[in-house]
Amino acid sequence: MSVAETLRAAVAAGTPAALVTVVEARGSTPREAGVTMTVTATDIAGTIGGGRLEYDAIERARALLASGEDSAAIDVPLGPDIGQCCGGRVRLAIRRADAALMATMLADEETRRLARPAVLIFGAGHTGRALAAALALLPLNVRLIDSRPGTLEGVPDAVTAVAAALPEAEIADAPAGAAYLVMTHAHSLDFMLTAAALARGDAAYVGMIGSATKRERFRRQLEAEGRGPDIARLTLPIGGPALRDKRPEVIAALTAAEILTCLLSDQQEKLTDRFAGAASQCNSHPARSTG
Repeated sequence: MSVAETLRAAVAAGTPAALVTVVEARGSTPREAGVTMTVTATDIAGTIGGGRLEYDAIERARALLASGEDSAAIDVPLGPDIGQCCGGRVRLAIRRADAALMATMLADEETRRLARPAVLIFGAGHTGRALAAALALLPLNVRLIDSRPGTLEGVPDAVTAVAAALPEAEIADAPAGAAYLVMTHAHSLDFMLTAAALARGDAAYVGMIGSATKRERFRRQLEAEGRGPDIARLTLPIGGPALRDKRPEVIAALTAAEILTCLLSDQQEKLTDRFAGAASQCNSHPARSTG
């Protein structure tokens, strides 16, 4: 369960619980300001980064619960005080959970959930399902779309399964800045959906499963329609050129990293050089040709 859901369960059961929040993070720190963790006498949910900082926070939260305190604060220079090599400074707030705090947490979590970037996966075959499973644990709103309802059984709870007779309607209704992954059971459907995603002009990422030959066929089709330049914004094959492993789970892992870099890069203070190759897959950057 999420931090907020764990907090709700504890309050509902009458189990004393505390919410630990990173109020301020300066310099190099394990996590950023705003992250939270729920602590009870026996369990925790979430993380403020692990290590000695988290251990001490859990210990202080449990001491608060045992003593009857309502709140506490911790201000820690990570290097001098607890020997964590990241060396920044973290300020924590610890609050005893009650119904009001729970309601605020649930509302905040729902707001953040709705604001997550959208990923639309077209095709619930082996690779589509593997990709949905890989993305299910990430801070994304994932939709797995197929015209065959039977293929959508058993997908992770965090993934929205959509049985769509007209899957192209999902593209028309998607929010700006979404990512589109196309891997259906038919090349003609792949081409139609990918062309529709590219035509929007506001996609963060458009990827299609396939080969250099498939890319060339699609390029010729776009060119015949007067849309040749669109191919520059297409990632095909997905997952990058480093590995030529065709196992669905491997393709899913490589593609998940590619998508996540595109969708979350705007939320980072800066991109380091080691992310530059993956960032070039994004439609907001010059796309590399994989054909």
